[in-house]
Amino acid sequence: MKLKDGFDSNYRYILVAARRARQLSGGAPALVNTSSRKVCKIAQQEIDAGKVQYLQGEKTAPPQPATPEDK
Repeated sequence: MKLKDGFDSNYRYILVAARRARQLSGGAPALVNTSSRKVCKIAQQEIDAGKVQYLQGEKTAPPQPATPEDK
């Protein structure tokens, strides 16, 4: 599978498509005109059309264990 434009990995593309497919199956309207009835295919078409984008969140530091001074 060729890497899609705007994505750093194929795994991220699948995650975005799966999340959008869940939104569509939950009743969200499609952002593209399509004859397809399958939510996975509609999600892929929306991404290919540039209607769905993802924002990469900030990485957070792992929680630090409490020290005796914190108590």
